[in-house]
Amino acid sequence: MHIQPKFAPLPPLPDINVHSYLFDKDLPEYTAQIDSVTGHRRTLRQFLDRARDGAAALSAPSAQGGAGLRAGDEMVGILSHNCLDYVALIHSLLVLTTPFALLSFYSTAYELTHALRLSKATCLFVAPDLVSLAQRCAKEVGLPQDKIYILEGHAKGKRSYHDLVVTARKRKIPRPSIRPAVKDTLAYLVFSSGTTGLPKAVMITHGNLVCALAQYQAVAEAVFAVYPPPTYATPEGIPVSLAFLPFYHTFGLHMFNFRCFLAPTTCVVVPKWNAEHVLRIIPKYKITFISLVPSVVQPFLDAQKRLKSDLSSLVSFGSGAAYLPPRLAEELARIGPNTTGVAEGYGMSETVRSSSVRPALPGGLFRPRVGSAGILLPGMEALVLRDDGTHAGVGEPGELLLKGENIVRGYWQNEKATREAFVEGGWMRTGDRFSVDQDGMFFFEDRAKDILKVSGMQVSPTEIESVLMAQPDKLIKDAAVAGVSGGRTSDEKVPRAWVVLSSAGRKRSKADVVRALDDWTKEHLSKYKWLRGGIQIVDAIPKSPTGKVLRRQLQDEYEKRAKAKAKL
Repeated sequence: MHIQPKFAPLPPLPDINVHSYLFDKDLPEYTAQIDSVTGHRRTLRQFLDRARDGAAALSAPSAQGGAGLRAGDEMVGILSHNCLDYVALIHSLLVLTTPFALLSFYSTAYELTHALRLSKATCLFVAPDLVSLAQRCAKEVGLPQDKIYILEGHAKGKRSYHDLVVTARKRKIPRPSIRPAVKDTLAYLVFSSGTTGLPKAVMITHGNLVCALAQYQAVAEAVFAVYPPPTYATPEGIPVSLAFLPFYHTFGLHMFNFRCFLAPTTCVVVPKWNAEHVLRIIPKYKITFISLVPSVVQPFLDAQKRLKSDLSSLVSFGSGAAYLPPRLAEELARIGPNTTGVAEGYGMSETVRSSSVRPALPGGLFRPRVGSAGILLPGMEALVLRDDGTHAGVGEPGELLLKGENIVRGYWQNEKATREAFVEGGWMRTGDRFSVDQDGMFFFEDRAKDILKVSGMQVSPTEIESVLMAQPDKLIKDAAVAGVSGGRTSDEKVPRAWVVLSSAGRKRSKADVVRALDDWTKEHLSKYKWLRGGIQIVDAIPKSPTGKVLRRQLQDEYEKRAKAKAKL
């Protein structure tokens, strides 16, 4: 099945630096950002001044008090919780066309070392509470300690982004012109789990970003053709968005570092998700829009039942990163007196943000369909293919392939993975199975590959298997990991491991082995990758004649036993 978008074609997209695309125009002054913890505010002009002075400071030689970043010879790592200077630093680097690598603040030393080594980061900006971790991992990969800066806040012996900006202003270091970029100019790396081993670094270009922003503008125009833009009962009469999604993740990065600047919007920045904190600040700042991931929806609903906050300012929600069960979407849509619904879609890091969309207000091109991921974005094409490579029919599941200027070129320093995912004709294999109805509405069926989504984050079973096999006591000789029921939503799976004992493992009690493996994985993997589904000792891992682990067989046997146990 070959799907074309219902939208009008996108206009030809220019070769342009995405910072120029957003800001080289007459712009009104408004409150662009608010720190939800301190209450500190920045207007759009203050933000742009800081980003441009930051570019001057980053590119200035060390002798002038700058960071001495050399054009075309740097990769800047960012390891921090959400904060105002995170956005400023990103745009400073875009001005310089200096690429950056987005590093998870949940990282263990094992994960961060891998990310630093893969990205070849030449300097780091980190949150104060992550300095110790950053220093340890930097030493491991040979990154000099004087190349570690603080992003926002203070740490003894370390210069910060703020220090650099202040120095540039005091010394009147000239602001550099925005460097030109073409469509293939690398903007940043974001990490995405693959079907084998450790996470891969997805290469996002300036052209990818410009296309994704143009797609959003086209969708907004189509919605407003049916529904006039709402009026907002906010201090400045503009929408106010809650920015809690982690900026190192594709969803949060795009929403609150790029898309929010297409039209006047105030972003209330939250360092980390806390449902009670969020419910307190919604009425304080008259928040009108919240982007969520499914794993936080139920805690948010439960907290509201306890606190009963005034949610009259809320107009709509967005949900992404994983499938949102219709029941939760319906509860969200009814949570406030003025909420209109939940915008959903489908996307992945390799599409920059989205490939399909279903707005909160259906109408016109957007037909209401419960459980749908919406329709294809403008400027894209899609194929739905059977396992034998032939085209699936209407309503028939098959693997989704995508094409468009928002699709990335591949994976950093990983030609093999790039060849496997990006195939002839410019198509990208998503590894996800969809069906498409007669109206062009996409419906997620299941994942063709083994990747799990836990709390909206991708989890690679093979990464966990690799960590289990690396346990230093050599307690096991084989391992398999797959998703089982037990997540925060009905469709979310949590990782479970099946392991085969080695001779060393058989000399210890099973409980001791399980405890040692569990402690090891918790030390080396982020919390959302922990084996919440448990660890089971088995005699052998079921495999196909070609050696492929039969994860489905393990999952089915587990679920069958779990159901039988529940009936007792």
